[in-house]
Amino acid sequence: MNELFSRVIRVQWSGLLAVCILAVLALTIVSPNFLSEYNAFVFLRSLCVSLLVAYSQMVMLGVGQMNLSIGALGGLVAVIVGGLMDAWGVPTLPAIAIALAAGGVAGLVNGWLTVRTGINGFIVTLATGSAFAGINLGITKAIPFYNLPADFVAFGNGRLGPIPNLLIVPLIVSVLLVVFFSRTVTGRHMLAVGGNSHAAELSGLSPNKAIIEAHALSGLLAAAAGILAVAQLGSAQPSIGADWLIISFAAPIIGGASLAGGSISITGTLLAVVLIGLIQNAMVLLQVDPYWVTFLLGALILAAVWLNRYRAVRVGED
Repeated sequence: MNELFSRVIRVQWSGLLAVCILAVLALTIVSPNFLSEYNAFVFLRSLCVSLLVAYSQMVMLGVGQMNLSIGALGGLVAVIVGGLMDAWGVPTLPAIAIALAAGGVAGLVNGWLTVRTGINGFIVTLATGSAFAGINLGITKAIPFYNLPADFVAFGNGRLGPIPNLLIVPLIVSVLLVVFFSRTVTGRHMLAVGGNSHAAELSGLSPNKAIIEAHALSGLLAAAAGILAVAQLGSAQPSIGADWLIISFAAPIIGGASLAGGSISITGTLLAVVLIGLIQNAMVLLQVDPYWVTFLLGALILAAVWLNRYRAVRVGED
């Protein structure tokens, strides 16, 4: 038993797990409504889109890149899926498939431009993000798509007790990402390139290929987040994705991803999203000004970056 406890303590995300448990206990004591079925549903539902957004950025951090176009790309896919179903009458599943493909292609464009121009992905995705947002407004004229299929809206609003239907998607994605990065050649190559691209290239790996693949996967995940956001809201709002940038960086960094690349934690990212969700839920229950959430997220990111740097220095000294 002591050996098992010692192993858990040594796991990188064990501290986050402990904080989440303490936060749940504290909220249970301070606000009895926290454990109500409806609040549990609202809380879990709030995690669904955030998880996919965080994973989208986590993939990029793993390969040593950043993607500033996640929100704009997700918003563009949201209006694409909404427009296909509303204006064109495309059935739900084909519309979702087309929208996911559009997200993957947009990610490929990000990756291709990054490796083709040699410009840092930070700048490339800043530019493409502006382009995606412009296309979004050009398609919608800032007018949402409301007439969505009943089955799509029902899935977004449905639940089994306190568990929302939407949670199925990020949980499946979490498992797939664990398998992808731990069991597949492509996933391991991405992390190898993120850890040391020069060494990876000397080993016969292609950094450019890994970067393009990472951007494509990031675009696919951002697209899935956009589609889930539409199902959650019941309409395709042009503003979807506008506030995703902070959470996209906060969760993976707090979860233990290295800014230098090569190291990510899917479980840590998931727990970080849960912690952020708990903070937001606590603000609502305790009737605290919601603008403080942004301040707390900024403070958490700074603390996580400092801890990340501290660990890197300690490893270098060892």
